[in-house]
Amino acid sequence: MTEQELMQKNVEEFARLQSYMTLAERDSDVYKAMKGRYIELKVILTTLGVNLTELDIIKE
Repeated sequence: MTEQELMQKNVEEFARLQSYMTLAERDSDVYKAMKGRYIELKVILTTLGVNLTELDIIKE
């Protein structure tokens, strides 16, 4: 997998995960589980040089 493909895959997953997170209650176990993956994806995307300013709607 090229770096560009990796970046695209993770951007798409990040966007999809955030849309699910907006549907869940912040106090719920489901939200807490998704937040762990959200943080992982933020680290991955930041490492790849992706500017998350526009992409990050959760902002946690």
